[in-house]
Amino acid sequence: MSASVREATPGPGESSGSALRPGAPAPLRRRGPRPVILHLILAWLRHSACSSAFSIVSMPSSAGSRSWRSATAAARAARVVEAIGAEGLEPAALPAAVFAELLRQDAALIAGIAAYRRHPYARALADPPVVWAEGGSRLLDYGATAPDRAAGPVLLVVPSLINRAYVLDLMEEASFLRWLAARGMRPLLLDWGWPGEAERRFGLTDVIAGRLERALVAAAAIAGERVVMVGYCMGGLLALASALRRPELVRAFAALATPWDFHAGDPARARVAASLLPLFEPLMAFHDALPVDALQVLFTALDPYGVAAKYRAFGRLAQDSARARLFVALEDWLADGVPLAAPIARECLGGWYGRNEPARLAWNVAGLPVDPRALAVPAFVAVPGRDRIVLPEGARPLARLIPKAVLHEPCSGHIGMVAGSGAEAALWRPFASWMSGL
Repeated sequence: MSASVREATPGPGESSGSALRPGAPAPLRRRGPRPVILHLILAWLRHSACSSAFSIVSMPSSAGSRSWRSATAAARAARVVEAIGAEGLEPAALPAAVFAELLRQDAALIAGIAAYRRHPYARALADPPVVWAEGGSRLLDYGATAPDRAAGPVLLVVPSLINRAYVLDLMEEASFLRWLAARGMRPLLLDWGWPGEAERRFGLTDVIAGRLERALVAAAAIAGERVVMVGYCMGGLLALASALRRPELVRAFAALATPWDFHAGDPARARVAASLLPLFEPLMAFHDALPVDALQVLFTALDPYGVAAKYRAFGRLAQDSARARLFVALEDWLADGVPLAAPIARECLGGWYGRNEPARLAWNVAGLPVDPRALAVPAFVAVPGRDRIVLPEGARPLARLIPKAVLHEPCSGHIGMVAGSGAEAALWRPFASWMSGL
């Protein structure tokens, strides 16, 4: 069970679930979405902004007609009118209609969050055997999950440092790694684990030239030959740097939704993320890491109203449906984050987002440049077209730089590509097809 899910046990003075009155809602089981106060504040700000656009329609002009106070307010009002389908209403009726729609949306958001917090789903998949460990990190052997132990090519799968690795093994019906193992491959997942006292002092060189490199050596020893390195999101950058350092251990490379040019598509967004670094310094001085909720604030800033929209949609789902279970599983994983060591946070926010060092070929690991043009093995670069976390414009350049890269662009999102309901068609089967051609 993920750390964000707890058993619903009665508190002092509460009755057990079996004694609840008929029709009473189930007890709450979760804290998310994290940080919930941020999402509620954003919903309130949206409500206030939309309402204000319709509170300023009564300024008479010299000709006796009514006008907006500003073009900005007019544009905002037009978007609200379009969103609620109120184009045919009389102008005098618009403010009341907008206010009623905003109240409905606010109620739907609260209902969606409550439904998520009460949902009975809990992740129950057992971890496969551990074949290597160091500190809090482990290599999990998904070859052991196959009906006939997988004896095919060994894959070293490297996830991000800031989310739990099990997004690639989310649930029985949504597990990329078990699906690959069932088709003869032997994925070894590097579970970074929770950063302890030592890991909170790590920089990117410590992670890549240290722990990841030793995991790569262990994976190659288990395979008895070179392995395929597969990196997801931030893990793709870590895996690329490692593959360039130890090319004699790597036979092929795959980058899934991996950023490269952090200023492509929306440079202002990257610079805003970098500008938050000074604000996070007091937190990092206290924790020696960037806490999970601070990381969630960064992700929320990429799509401020996206969380509210998806929770309103979740509240409309049949709660016993497969779609509802998948939504809850993914939201539990998102809430179950991992702090990022302070030195790494500074390198990522300042070096990657601020100075765009990877795309400028100015990112060095242990004194060596990370240059994709030097990667001499076959490569598979998957760039989901609806990715809001890693913009497609920032991920495609990696495929252009790697000499033997195949670019795959599914019409899916950052997480949906690996664990969504359409992941098998979007990524799993195309990746397996590429593997079969190695």
